[in-house]
Formats: sequence, C-alpha cells, structure tokens
Amino acid sequence: MPAAQGGVALITAVLIAAVIAVIAMSMAAQQKLDVRRTANVIEGERAYVFALGVESWVRQVLAKDKRDNQTDHLSEPWALQLPPIAVEGAVVGGRLEDLQGRFNLNNLVKDNKVSPLDMQRFQNLLTVLNVDPNLANAVLDWLDPDADVTFPGGAEDGEYLRGAVPYRAANGPMASSSELLLVQGVTADIYQKLAPLVSALPTRTDINVNTAPKEVLMALAPQVSEADAETLIEVREKDGFGAMPAFMQQPALAGRGVDAAGLTLASDYFLLDGATQFGRVKIRLYSVLRRGGGDVQALARGQGTY
Repeated sequence: MPAAQGGVALITAVLIAAVIAVIAMSMAAQQKLDVRRTANVIEGERAYVFALGVESWVRQVLAKDKRDNQTDHLSEPWALQLPPIAVEGAVVGGRLEDLQGRFNLNNLVKDNKVSPLDMQRFQNLLTVLNVDPNLANAVLDWLDPDADVTFPGGAEDGEYLRGAVPYRAANGPMASSSELLLVQGVTADIYQKLAPLVSALPTRTDINVNTAPKEVLMALAPQVSEADAETLIEVREKDGFGAMPAFMQQPALAGRGVDAAGLTLASDYFLLDGATQFGRVKIRLYSVLRRGGGDVQALARGQGTY
C-alpha cells in the first residue's frame, strides 16, 4: 500500500474512533440525565404521598378539635406550626390557617343580590389597605349574575370584551381568590395586599373574630382603629373569646358601630400549607379543608400558591 493511502486510512480510523467516542459520551450523558429525571419523578411522587399523609393527619386533628371544642382560636394545637420532622426518609412540615379569619369574597352576593353589610366591610378593608373602595363594585359585578354595571368603578362583559385578550365576567362565585387578578382594576400590587386577607369559599361564611388578622378586624366598621384591633388581638391571645357577647362588649368596640351579624367564634374552613422534601425534591401542597360534623374533607388541592 502506498504511504499516502496508508496515511488516509489511519486518519479515517482515527476519525471513526473519535466519532464513536463522542457518540458513546453523548449516550452516557443522556443515560445519566434519564436516570436523574426518573429519580426526580419517583422522589416527587413520594414527596407528594408524604404531603398527603400530613393532610390526613391534619384532618384528624381538626376532627378531634371539633369534638372537643365549641370555639376556634390561635392558641389551639391546630394553629401551631408543625416544624420540619424527619419521617422515613422524608422531611415534612406545615401549618394550618383558618380561612374564616379572612373575608370571604363570595359573601358579597346573597340570593343573587348585593349583601350590603358584606359590601361595606369589603370597602372598609380596601380603605384600610389604601386601595380605592370603589374597586369593590368591580368585584361585585364579577360575582353577581346580572349584566348591570355598578357605579362607580364596576365592570361587566362590555369592559372585559374590549381588552387585548377578551373574556367575560364570571357572573358567579369565585372558585379561588386568585380570580381577583381577572377583575378590572385589580393590579398585581393590589392583589398582593388582598391575597392573605381574603378567601373564596363555596358557601356563605361568618368571620371568626378569634382568628381574624388586624386588617379584617378593622374592616368590621370604619370606626375600628388600628389600635382598637391590636387591643382585641391582645385580649384574645390566650384562649380567644368564649362567647360573642364577650367580644361585642370589649371596650375597644364601644361606640364603634360593629354589627354582630356575620361574625362567629368557630370555623369550618381551613387552609393547609404543607412543605415536604424527599431526596432532592421539595414540594409545597395547599389543601382547602372543610370541617362538617365529625368529618373533614379536602375541597381542593394545589401545588405552588393558594
């Protein structure tokens, strides 16, 4: 074989070997990626199962609390944060929040019409948050079944269909308070202010004054100041208010014009915020729980944000 041909053959052999090596390395890298991806899926599924286990345990705690107590307040075991606990290779933790300590947006409509007391309280809440109270009219129009625009600040299909991405008003109850982001006038900043203080529950609910945050207590009447709300929170801190007259007769409410209608000391709706880690995978599970009689049901679950 001439020397030139031998050189070409050698170069070809080296090139083939290099290509094979590259392909082998690529296959090995892809296999490693596939193994990691599969492991993540398996660990994610296991983490989710452990999160459901936390939910199951919480449901038992709430059921027992219902049997043992007539009121709900923030010094009860269910209200204590569960610190991270190692359980069979996983780390679980979480906390429960009383959703009836928030303002239920779906309360704005009663028997297909505006509920004046709830409307006033929602407007009060917006004012407390330095948000235009007329925004309540847009939320009302989103919920109520008619097509009449509430003045001022309301919005019905005509306003929504003219947008860059047209859509219609729900004209029905909200499934989640995140629907606020679809309501005309609700900006991301406004939503961030409202999100921890409002809920969207499937039935009319009363506000639990034993668990309501300061802003919701201030929304009970325009005359309730921040100092008044802080005083109420301080008084209820240990065992909560045991009876509604004990709340209504507080000096901090004297002459403030607070109506006892729509207020309660017990709750049926709770939000579980559970955090679980298994291996490298971490998940956040949110479960909306409803307590009725001796049973506790999960109405909704989601991962990410409530």
